[in-house]
Amino acid sequence: MALKVCFLIRSEPEWGIKPDLLFAAYINHGALERLSFISIEDAENEADYILGATPQRWKKLLTKESKFVGDFMLGRVTVDKGSKPGVLNLAPYTTNFVEALTPVELQYPDQMTQEELERYRAYLAEFREELKV
Repeated sequence: MALKVCFLIRSEPEWGIKPDLLFAAYINHGALERLSFISIEDAENEADYILGATPQRWKKLLTKESKFVGDFMLGRVTVDKGSKPGVLNLAPYTTNFVEALTPVELQYPDQMTQEELERYRAYLAEFREELKV
């Protein structure tokens, strides 16, 4: 089974995310084919699913403070492309996916000092410009 999922990180200027940012994970028969940031145009053209949430919600999912199914059912994670029943078919794999994305401890903007946050925002702006995402 081939599956192309993009994760939309909604704009959050305080975190340096402006405009929205997308992250792609394309899997083909269990093999990861793509794991990268992606433009909105490419995501709309290529992805089977685009799932959207605030960066704070993605943080809660990646730090295991909340569960995907619960957040999805409560509308905290939205389906911006694809079908809701199709997303529910993905639910059993979300724990494994989170584990694969978080082999190291991550630092989030709300955990940074003001100086670290300013450096992060500048880095993110440069990164986005370079990748055109």
